[in-house]
Amino acid sequence: MPEPRPPWPHAPTHQLSVGGTYFVTASTLQKEHHFRGKERLRVLHRGLLTVARDFGWQLEAWAVFSNHYHFVAHSPADAPDASNLSDMLSVLHVKTAEWINKLDHAPGRQAWFNFWETRLTYQRSFLARLNYVHQNPVKHGLVPVANQYPWCSAAWFEREASAAMVKSIYRFKVDRLHVSDDFEVAPEW
Repeated sequence: MPEPRPPWPHAPTHQLSVGGTYFVTASTLQKEHHFRGKERLRVLHRGLLTVARDFGWQLEAWAVFSNHYHFVAHSPADAPDASNLSDMLSVLHVKTAEWINKLDHAPGRQAWFNFWETRLTYQRSFLARLNYVHQNPVKHGLVPVANQYPWCSAAWFEREASAAMVKSIYRFKVDRLHVSDDFEVAPEW
């Protein structure tokens, strides 16, 4: 009997059969900087917030860059699982790819590569990833303080959450997290 083949290494297996809270990272193909500059970042940012709302995902943290994005979100409360995440990101990726390809006069170019998700089942893991996403613009050297980067949730979080909650989340260490984030981002934003 032949051994089962391992999953294709460039296409992660998406395990979305359970509802809950997920940490998601998506990348452009070959980490190309398709979303370099304010206008492109603004469109990608708005697109992410819009599709999340339209598909019933409750975003807790997000950060959008020239060649990738991260977010932490709860799957729809009225859904039995998280399977619409793939559909949601497909809509986002198709629409933003069409838009930038039109701008760049590159019809049919593949802009997006894939996405990776992790279901967060422990509160400490959830809180650490919230901090990771909020602080991601600082990690990438774009701003000295996360709330200065307009395409992430840090400023929103600091306005909406209590001072005690902000202080508590920002204390969580992120150096032990295993996050695929070897992206070099474009400094123009």
